[in-house]
Amino acid sequence: MQANITTSSHLVVLGTGGTIAGESGRPGDNIGYRAAQRGVADLLAGLPLTQGVTVSCEQVAQLDSKDMDHPTWQVLLQRVQHWLSDASVQGLVITHGTDTLEETAYFLSATLGHCAKPVVLTCSMRPATALAPDGPQNLVDAVAVASDPQASGVLVVCAGLVHEARAVQKVHTYQPDAFSSGDVGPCARLYEGQVAWLRTNPLTPSRTAAEPLAAACLALPALDWPWVSVLYSHAGAQGREVDALVAQGVRGLVIAATGNGTLNQGLDQALQRAAAAGVAVVRSSRCAFGPVLVTEAGGWPVMPGLNPVKARVALMLQLMA
Repeated sequence: MQANITTSSHLVVLGTGGTIAGESGRPGDNIGYRAAQRGVADLLAGLPLTQGVTVSCEQVAQLDSKDMDHPTWQVLLQRVQHWLSDASVQGLVITHGTDTLEETAYFLSATLGHCAKPVVLTCSMRPATALAPDGPQNLVDAVAVASDPQASGVLVVCAGLVHEARAVQKVHTYQPDAFSSGDVGPCARLYEGQVAWLRTNPLTPSRTAAEPLAAACLALPALDWPWVSVLYSHAGAQGREVDALVAQGVRGLVIAATGNGTLNQGLDQALQRAAAAGVAVVRSSRCAFGPVLVTEAGGWPVMPGLNPVKARVALMLQLMA
């Protein structure tokens, strides 16, 4: 479905559902709502969008982002590539749920590379029926960013901040400002519809590096993408989970390790068995901030700067390519 919202640059808004499209039976209920109830055209209707911007919209999916999956990513990548190739389109906005937004943003960044046109994901922590919904302002801000001539690459807009896909992560379960870029910090702030850039050199791979990853994602049926799982290291962790996943055919494992990528002996020994069986293993950290700093002693490979869920995406793409 496509619809035009009349409000000169042209943007396309792709809807995927999420809390921003959610509804609750009680206006004060910000928890017991149903996500993905309103279409993207309804979300745009009546908003005071950036002057001189024309917006078209398309409903790509309609789901709660906790249920985001590889088939939806595949379709979304196809539609994003389609609209980016349209010379009349200056940029894209994607409405998305917050739960897996950072994963979708990283997936698109890894497969699109540093595209000159911006692809801006936005969201909300409160449903559309809330007494004070945050979705409308986030969507207006996302349109402002996507129409800004300095914007490029895959970005995330929430609560007046602009984050880069590689750095952003959800850090709060309830507050409207639920996202952080950790040590890197946001790349821009919004003030009354104006974008104040803090830096404009996005942390994105080159187009040359991304193109084979996108080609692999589109060529292989999404249900056949490599199975990569995330496991947490914790007090009392054992290797039985690793052995069970290997027995079931897992292709890759990302270990959310303690501290600076440390693993207990039982888990490390199980990973040695997994690697011997041909399973790819990489490390990340379960800490919210800070990279895993590789020591002289080495250890399991690290996806530099990526948290566990993004490292999972990176390893999956690596195995596909």
